[in-house]
Amino acid sequence: MVAPMAQRDTPKDDAKPKPGGLWRTIADHPLARLGPGLITGVADDDPSGIATYSQAGAQFGLNMLWTMPLCYPLMSAVQLMCAQIGRVTGKGLAANIKTAFPPLVLRGVVVLLLIANTLNIAADVAAMGEAGELVTGIGRHWMTLFFVALTLALQIGVPYHRYVVYLKWLTLSLLAYALVLFTVHVPWGEVALRTLWPRFTLNATSAAVIVGVLGTTISPYLFFWQASEEVEDMHRRRGRPLIGRGAGAAQPELRRMRWDTWSGMFYSDLAAYFVILATAVTLHVGGITNITTAAQAASALRPLAGNFAFVVFTVGLIGVGLIGVPVLAGSGAYAAAEVMGWRSGLERKFSREPGFYGVIAVSVLLGLGVQFSPISPMKALFWSAVINGVVAVPLLAVICLLIRKPAVMGEFVGNRWLVMTGWLTTALMGAASVAMLLPG
Repeated sequence: MVAPMAQRDTPKDDAKPKPGGLWRTIADHPLARLGPGLITGVADDDPSGIATYSQAGAQFGLNMLWTMPLCYPLMSAVQLMCAQIGRVTGKGLAANIKTAFPPLVLRGVVVLLLIANTLNIAADVAAMGEAGELVTGIGRHWMTLFFVALTLALQIGVPYHRYVVYLKWLTLSLLAYALVLFTVHVPWGEVALRTLWPRFTLNATSAAVIVGVLGTTISPYLFFWQASEEVEDMHRRRGRPLIGRGAGAAQPELRRMRWDTWSGMFYSDLAAYFVILATAVTLHVGGITNITTAAQAASALRPLAGNFAFVVFTVGLIGVGLIGVPVLAGSGAYAAAEVMGWRSGLERKFSREPGFYGVIAVSVLLGLGVQFSPISPMKALFWSAVINGVVAVPLLAVICLLIRKPAVMGEFVGNRWLVMTGWLTTALMGAASVAMLLPG
């Protein structure tokens, strides 16, 4: 039997110190006051995601730009549902799923999530190591070790209220992909036309790229992270769940959540659009149509767009990796803790929550271990995509059902438009998963 769920609370011995000096300046900046939606959005554009978007642009040029306007309302609706579930109930996604499904089902989903996250971490830290080697000249394995140690030290050793500010500043790294466009010629009229009216043949090759874009943009780990970070943010501000508080009192928080999520997803979606566009007007035009890693895309930019574009693209890749890896590891840790009934939270100390932080450490270290095993990072990424595709569809269905349950959400059940968009996303992801598993 699963142990009863222990409530996460803000521990007294982890009380937030009063900031001063430079820290006060950083913490009081408007960027620092943005919520979990911003970090979730940027984590969506992790190094493996950048590789997928780069391949789309390199292989099909401007004719895959349309995928980003399509994905924006879908990803935003799903993430907003997850945010509302977390903030309304004061519990993470896994804890809420426990109320609707047998423990065996939940454990199966979480185990698959942990496996997929670990493989995705392996692909991401490999890409960060390669990017670090390109910039510094230090061997990729040493750079990978450095980035793994850095992310673990920050997650385990730095209180959440400070660590989250650094993550929010790192979100600026996504602007790198817009800066690349200032170094090359962009046919903006053609860009607008192909965004609305693409020209390509729908076959197994193009379907595989579309499936890859959908899969990397709408991923299960983001569902768990967003719900749990809303709870984390609530505890940090010493708030309480919205359920039972009355619609009037909760409206400011609901508005904040909608703005935060839609704006965070817009930033993420726009950055992905810029990656596809940048690689389309450089790599595709230059005849380079096969990209397997984000670092390879960065290397290929140098002779076509110059050193500035190469450096900007590479530094941006490292920046989003420093966000993506902690989100991958943290989302799995939150889910595992809720299944096992452990107390959890990035604001709490390692000595108080060894199980929660242990999942984070093991996930990242196993991902690192793949670098020294016969498994290639690209195979790790492929299997991560397959597992995410398998998990995403039933999980999306559960989210759509949960948010309409008065027993779970009280008077804050999701509106019909939001839920209809969620079901549409579920159908598209189901079709994408079937296409991904079909031979040829």
